[in-house]
Amino acid sequence: MFKRKIYDKLLDWKTNKNGETALLIEGARRVGKSTVALEFAKNEYKSYILIDFSTAKNEIINLFNDISDLDFFFLQLKLLTNTTLYERESLIIFDEVQLCPKARQAIKSLVKDHRYDYIETGSLISIKKNVKDILIPSEETKIAMHPMDYDEFLWAIDETHGPEILSELYNAKRPIGNDVNRSLMRKFRLYMLVGGMPQAVDAYIRKKDFRAVDDVKRDIISLYEDDFKKIDSTGRLGLMFEAIPSQLNKNKTSFQTQAVIGSYQTGEDTLLSLIAELADSKVVNVCYHSNDPNVGLSAYKDLKKYKIYMADTGLFVTMLFKDKDFTENIIYEKLLADKLPANLGYLYENAVAQILVANGHKLFYYTFRNEIQKRNYEVDFIFSRNNKICPIEVKSGNYKIHTSIDKFYEKFSDRICNRYIIHTKDYSKDKDIICLPIYLTKFIL
Repeated sequence: MFKRKIYDKLLDWKTNKNGETALLIEGARRVGKSTVALEFAKNEYKSYILIDFSTAKNEIINLFNDISDLDFFFLQLKLLTNTTLYERESLIIFDEVQLCPKARQAIKSLVKDHRYDYIETGSLISIKKNVKDILIPSEETKIAMHPMDYDEFLWAIDETHGPEILSELYNAKRPIGNDVNRSLMRKFRLYMLVGGMPQAVDAYIRKKDFRAVDDVKRDIISLYEDDFKKIDSTGRLGLMFEAIPSQLNKNKTSFQTQAVIGSYQTGEDTLLSLIAELADSKVVNVCYHSNDPNVGLSAYKDLKKYKIYMADTGLFVTMLFKDKDFTENIIYEKLLADKLPANLGYLYENAVAQILVANGHKLFYYTFRNEIQKRNYEVDFIFSRNNKICPIEVKSGNYKIHTSIDKFYEKFSDRICNRYIIHTKDYSKDKDIICLPIYLTKFIL
């Protein structure tokens, strides 16, 4: 069990809700939902029952066919699980709840009964697919669980004071020197390579072998691909998922959907529904174009113009060469040694997208054209702060040339709070542009 920030959110729910709602932890498979729920149950309750609906016996699943008599329901549940439950001191976990829709529907009655607390975990979009014949309970508090962020990764590898030190470095707002920056960047690149999936982090800690880490990540990617096949019989979700690296590599202003999946039909099988399903999977992060970058970015997002990033940069590294044997590639060595080819700089862009999402931001970008110069410009990310916006340009190479963010400033200067260059070099300022090493990104959010 790694230290996870979401644990504090679970504590907050337990204290403030006091059984008035169930807690639904949403997230992609293998991000650690079940593990944190079980650890929370062990630490914070007198007793608990874990029902994993992927392995639960029929006797337990059938209990949810009739919950009209909750006294009898709980009596049977205690007998079948050989567990004593204590009023207001016990937790019942519905793991993989999407596999038993009637259990999720039962939440309304169970919460109203108020005897015990309830946590549900759900994976991928099947949690939404399997609710068409049930009444979705309103008595749910939903929280999203993401892959381990950089702080959590540092805790896992025993760099326990790492996050505090980074905070002090940011607050100092001054260069720390090339030698120190290179050391800190090497550590962040290690995080990019391993990623934030707990199994991959565990493999790295135990074996210190990138091939073992890569094997774990390949298994997770295969699991996601199998899930997409089950969810979407047309195979289009899987095609879009597999195309993420190549689409980012082409450096287009948006994801070229038709080039990937061909033409699409009307009705349920529309482009918008496909993107919505892909986003709901939590396996990817969708970044929408803002047609008018201003406060309230969601009001101006273009649903048909978007980019797609992997939710975990470590998985993205493996996606880049998943069709080749590990030994045929040197991307791990090159990335760790800061010798990454320029055309793979979008790995850093993916990492920034992951940091933004982990800190509660929706992803937006902006492209525009200067007709006089016949040039297109693009700002990688935009987020709002108070009543202003902050543009971000991600650089893996020469950060001293930042034409896009300069032109953006000329166009929208009255709307801008701060401008940021996120790069691999030391802290600096270029006039009013703040140039930050990528490992300090979270502190601007």
